[in-house]
Formats: sequence, structure tokens, C-alpha cells
Amino acid sequence: MTPTSLSQAQQVALVLLRTLIGWHFLYEGLYKLAWPAWSRGGVPLDRWTSAGYLRAAGGPLADVFHALAEPPWVQGVDFAVSIGLVLVGLSLLLGLFSQAGAIGALLLLGLFYVSAIPTSGVSQPMAEGAYLYVNKNLVEAAAVAVVLTFRTGRIAGLDLLIRGRRRPEPREEALAS
Repeated sequence: MTPTSLSQAQQVALVLLRTLIGWHFLYEGLYKLAWPAWSRGGVPLDRWTSAGYLRAAGGPLADVFHALAEPPWVQGVDFAVSIGLVLVGLSLLLGLFSQAGAIGALLLLGLFYVSAIPTSGVSQPMAEGAYLYVNKNLVEAAAVAVVLTFRTGRIAGLDLLIRGRRRPEPREEALAS
């Protein structure tokens, strides 16, 4: 599907979705870099920023996440996640290497999801809702999949400048529909 086969409203909605996801990732990453003692409700989780989260991980990769919660690994994880969030956020927000940014977002969201698959179906402490299998990470991953599939960098963003292409003018047939 090419950008010209989408209506103007569809194109705007897709680029808006990419931009909002990008902002979410960018802000999360900048927040983690600026205030490295990640906290919940003002109470630090641990001396190491993500150690509490990693130690609480469940799911099929729980042992891996638990091992990453220990020094010196946890400091590298903190830095990598923060930088990854910023890079993905900038990519999606600016429409710069959008496809790579969307793939990075899916990888991060996939890791976040498998670290804490919601299986209880009841409200958890420090969570804003009750989830059963589907949580905000999975919903955002589905939204990123839409952004990836529709190749929003071909609609708007710096990808257009890098490729030296201008946004193609709609064909007369597209205007008639």
C-alpha cells in the first residue's frame, strides 16, 4: 500500500500515532536518564534503578531477568534501556529511520511484556489497572506494528529527506475516489 492509496485522514492518523508513540518512548528514556533512581510513587525500587523490576520479573525468561538485576549487569541494562528508549523515541517522533525505530520499539515492548506477563487478572500493587494477558505493553506493540506495516516514514518525516524523495503527488485516479 502506497501513501497515495491512503486518504489524507488515514495518513494523518498514522503519522499522529507514530508521533505519539515516539513521544512516549522519548520521554520515558529521558526521564530514566535524568532521574536514574527510577521510582514508584516517590519510593525508590532499589539502589540500582531497574533491579527491583528485574527481580520481580516472571514469565519464560525470569531467570535471565533475575541475573541481569545483579551488578555489574544492572547498570548496563539501565543505560541500554534508557538509550534504547531515547533512540526509538527520536526515530518515531522525527520519522527518521522509522522502520528501524518501529522494530526497536517492538523488541523493547516484547522484552517488557515477557518480563511480566499479566496472568492474574486482578489489580496488582502499583499498577493502574487489572490485566489478563493483554496490558499496555501489548496494546502499544500492536500500535507499533501498525506504524511498521504502513511504513509511515514514506508519508511524513525525515525519512523522506534522507531518501531524497518528495512526497509523491496524488494521482488523478486517487483524487477522483
